[in-house]
Amino acid sequence: MIDYVLLEEYCQDISILFVEDDESIKKETTELLKEIFTCVDIASDGEEGLQKYKEYFNINEKHYDIVLSDIKMPKIDGLELTKLLYKENPDQKIIVLSAYSDTKYLLEFVNIGISHFLVKPLDYDEFITVIFNITKEIHLHKQLQNSQKQAKIVLNNTLIWDKETKQLLRNKQAIKLTKKEFLLVELLLKTIEKTHPVEEIISILWQGDYESTADITNLKNIVSRLRKKVPELDIENVYGFGYKINIKYFE
Repeated sequence: MIDYVLLEEYCQDISILFVEDDESIKKETTELLKEIFTCVDIASDGEEGLQKYKEYFNINEKHYDIVLSDIKMPKIDGLELTKLLYKENPDQKIIVLSAYSDTKYLLEFVNIGISHFLVKPLDYDEFITVIFNITKEIHLHKQLQNSQKQAKIVLNNTLIWDKETKQLLRNKQAIKLTKKEFLLVELLLKTIEKTHPVEEIISILWQGDYESTADITNLKNIVSRLRKKVPELDIENVYGFGYKINIKYFE
């Protein structure tokens, strides 16, 4: 059951871009969005959506918190728009609005990292649940960003990254890492849940190392070994871009 007090807290200062070409759905959904969010911008197709997305960033020096997009639209469809938005911001939160007839497209969205979907016609309870979950993620992520000012980052109920001693601790015991494993963890945790491009990671891990080959294959091997050594460390490969470490949220 949704806690509406928490929902109101989570939705404070959240900005959303809604991209939809169907006028009736656009009107109905916009009314719902404006009941929840104070900043709601609307676009009628993918091309206009991309333009407004870039304009918002240029004016505010930050991206929309959420993009809600239809799939079948003129000029630029929802799948292509999603790919273009991920090029602008690989960590963009996106909700896909789909009809039952769009199921053949959904796997493609899942493959590029989309996990939030709404089915047309909108069911109010489902709509509120999805909005609650995604705004909760954003709210807790902002709390985690604030925690970066502290000496220790709690990754989950067993792992802690101690920035002062530069150690990864499991149940208060230091985990032995190779130099490149350490550099990878340190880099990925400099900005919590930010996706780091493969090129950036390789340049840092192989800086001054002239004995081994700096390439994606060796990077994948390091990630694989680290996952086996510390399976509870949630290292995500962001499709076509790079890597990030996810944090398990606690209330």
